[in-house]
Amino acid sequence: MSSFSNAIRASAHYNEAVPAHKLSFSPEYGESFFQELPTAAAVFVLRGEGEPYVSKTANLRRRLQRILGAPKEQTKRLNLRNVVREIEFTRTGSEFESQLLLYRLLRESFPKTYSARLRLRPAPLVKLHLENEYPRASVTTRLSSHGSNLFYGPLPSRAAAEKFASDALDFFKMRRCVDDLHPDPSFPGCVYSEMKMCLAPCFNGCTDEEYRAEVARAQSFFDTSGESLTRELSEQRDRASAELAFEEAAAVHAKLDKLKPVLSQLPEVVQRLDQLDAIVVQPSSDPSAVCLFRFQHAQITGPVEFRIERRPEALPADVLGGAAERAVKPQTMESRVEEIIAKFPAIAVASAGECTEHLAILNRWYYRSHRMGEIFFADQNGSWPLRRMVRGIGRVSKGEQSQELPSFSATQPASPPS
Repeated sequence: MSSFSNAIRASAHYNEAVPAHKLSFSPEYGESFFQELPTAAAVFVLRGEGEPYVSKTANLRRRLQRILGAPKEQTKRLNLRNVVREIEFTRTGSEFESQLLLYRLLRESFPKTYSARLRLRPAPLVKLHLENEYPRASVTTRLSSHGSNLFYGPLPSRAAAEKFASDALDFFKMRRCVDDLHPDPSFPGCVYSEMKMCLAPCFNGCTDEEYRAEVARAQSFFDTSGESLTRELSEQRDRASAELAFEEAAAVHAKLDKLKPVLSQLPEVVQRLDQLDAIVVQPSSDPSAVCLFRFQHAQITGPVEFRIERRPEALPADVLGGAAERAVKPQTMESRVEEIIAKFPAIAVASAGECTEHLAILNRWYYRSHRMGEIFFADQNGSWPLRRMVRGIGRVSKGEQSQELPSFSATQPASPPS
C-alpha cells in the first residue's frame, strides 16, 4: 500500500498562502507611497474590482510602480491604478520560494485555471505496475495515491526516463509488453522471449512463482538505486572466481561494467517516491537566515526559517549560582538542524493531482542548469547527513555556488542486450 495515504493533516501555518503584508491603495496616492515598498523579490496579490491579480517579481517597488503608477499617455502597458484597492505581498529569498508561494496563491485564487496559468510540466516517472497479475514497468507522468503500484523519480525528461527504464530492464527478464496477459501455450511470444530477455509468462514459459521472483529482483533494483543488483553480480563474480570458473566470472564482470554507466548517471533525487524524504535549503529574505523546505510523501512543506547564529537563551539564575550574567545553552549546528527538521509538521493528505504539481515544482528547480540552493536526502533509516547539511547551509547563506550533482543524459546510446 502506498504511504501517500498514510499522511495526516498538516498545520495551516506552513501550507496556506497567507501574505505577510497588507496595504490599502487609492488612485490618489502619489509616488511617495511606492517609496515605502521594498526593492526586493516578492509574491503579491492586487485586489479590487474584478478578479485578483497574482504574480511574482524580483523587485516589488519597481513592478508596482509600473502597474499602479500614474499612466503615461499613448502606452499599452497594463495599468490597474483605478481598480486596485488592496495590496498583499510576501518577500521571498529565492526563485524556489517564489514559485511555491505563487503556486499556493494561484491555486487558492483560481482553483479551475491555476494549472494553465502556472504551466507546470509533470515530472517523468518510472512506474512499476504491481497491481497487474503479471507486473511490468512503464514511464508515466501520472501519479495515483492508492493501490500497490510504485513510482520512481523524478527524471528530467521523458526521453531520459525511457532510456533509464530500458537500460535497467535489460538486466532482468520482466515483460516489456503492455497488454494484460492471458497465458496461452500456443501464443508465439515476442522478440524478447526469443532473445531470452523475458521469462515469457504469455505462453507459460515460466511459473507464476518464477515471474514474481524476477519482479521482486527488479523492484529491489529500483528501491536501492541499483545497489541490490551490483551486490548480486559482485557475489556471483567472486563465487565464480573462487570456483575457478573464469569464463563465467568474466561474463558477470562484463555485466557489472554495463551496469556502472547506467547507475553513474542516475541523480540522487531519483528514488522510490513514497520513500523520498528531502530537505531543500534556500536563501532567505533575512540575510542572517536560510529557508528550509521539506519534500515528503510527494509534497512540499515550508518555508521554515533557520537562523545561522542562534539567538541567546537565558538560563535561570539558580543554575548560574546567583550570577546576573546571561548564558547560552551550548548546542551544535548539527543538533540544531536535526531539531528543526523534527519540528516540520505532519504532511496533509493530498490528491494525486496535487502531489503531481508539487513534484513538478521540485523537478523544475532540481534540473535547472544553474539552480540556487541545495538539497539533502534522508537514508532508508530516516537519518540525515547532518554534517553535509551544515556545510550546505553555510554555502547557501554566503551565496556560494552549490555543489553540482551529476546530470542524467538521455543522449548516450543504450547498452546492448545482455
